[in-house]
Amino acid sequence: MFFLGLFAGWAFQAALAAAPAPVSGGLAPAPFFSALASPASLLDLDDDALRRRVEENPGSLGSLSLGTPDSAVVINSVSLPADPRWEFLPRAECWATAETVEAVRAVVAKVHEAFPGTPPIVIGDIGDPDGGRLKRHASHQAGRDVDFGFFYKTGTASGFPVGTAATLDLPRNWALVRAILTCTDVEVIFLDTGIQKLLYGYAAAIGEDKAWLDRVFRYRKGSSSAVIRYARGHRTHYHVRFYNPVAQELGRRVYPMLVQAKKIKPPVFTVRHVVRDGETLGHLARRYGTSVRAIQQANGLSSSMIRAGRSYRIPLKGVSAPPVKPLIVPSRLLPPSVPDVLAAASWPSAAAFDRQALLKLMEAAIQGAAVVRRV
Repeated sequence: MFFLGLFAGWAFQAALAAAPAPVSGGLAPAPFFSALASPASLLDLDDDALRRRVEENPGSLGSLSLGTPDSAVVINSVSLPADPRWEFLPRAECWATAETVEAVRAVVAKVHEAFPGTPPIVIGDIGDPDGGRLKRHASHQAGRDVDFGFFYKTGTASGFPVGTAATLDLPRNWALVRAILTCTDVEVIFLDTGIQKLLYGYAAAIGEDKAWLDRVFRYRKGSSSAVIRYARGHRTHYHVRFYNPVAQELGRRVYPMLVQAKKIKPPVFTVRHVVRDGETLGHLARRYGTSVRAIQQANGLSSSMIRAGRSYRIPLKGVSAPPVKPLIVPSRLLPPSVPDVLAAASWPSAAAFDRQALLKLMEAAIQGAAVVRRV
């Protein structure tokens, strides 16, 4: 069943509007926009009201995420501030939407609530101030992807060491994953299968509901809807992608207004193309209305050689990347109970969340809000 509704789960803090100095090598957000949190109430505004804000004060729109994780632009980005509960990977780019920053705070705080005295976690890349491509990542473009390091038995590690049964602090790692699953609107957690097995085994051993675990871990059942999925290269960290109900939906609505008002230039988004036998860069350039040089630059190619079977980025200037349809945010998969070892923290319960969410969604549906949540 679908309800038109407004997501009200993010407790945005006024402090975000005055975030501490950047942590990404002195970079700053696009100077035109101010780094303000995106209040969910903005989704209640009609198009005329949003258009006035676009023309008079775009900074008041807060963080906007335009596009997909591997081809996007971020407006009004926020720097993840320094905090004693985390450390930054050297040269990490830590700009995000306000919603993503709040999600990071929430999940790390939950680990400390469950296990006081937890050492700092290492935070890796999130994204550039304006979104777009980070050369060392295929995604991390929309302000919604975060690389979290592991918790280790020996304390805070230097960098992102490989996690093993001998080195991982499983109680704290599971508390982090559980917090991501239950306290945020998470889209996906990319993680090595070996680490998944360790976490699944620990969670089952402390009494987590097996049916719930089988729904959230893909490696157990192979379900396409599972949040925790395998991806190569994730033996050293969690790659977490959050939904941003406000930044994504608001971005979808105001993107054409921003372009029309000439507040932003039409961004260059990309699509992926898997090369077939016989195709050349010239073929691809003609098919997509771009140039060979643009394709080379988008993929870091120094020659015109491409290989069949490989995926390449194709730049599409002026294409409206935000989807046409409203964002669909799935319901959170909440477990039926809390293991004793985690009882020191306050965790969302399935029954309480379902009742509260239903009331909020019904109220928002009456008001005609735009975000869709599946319940």
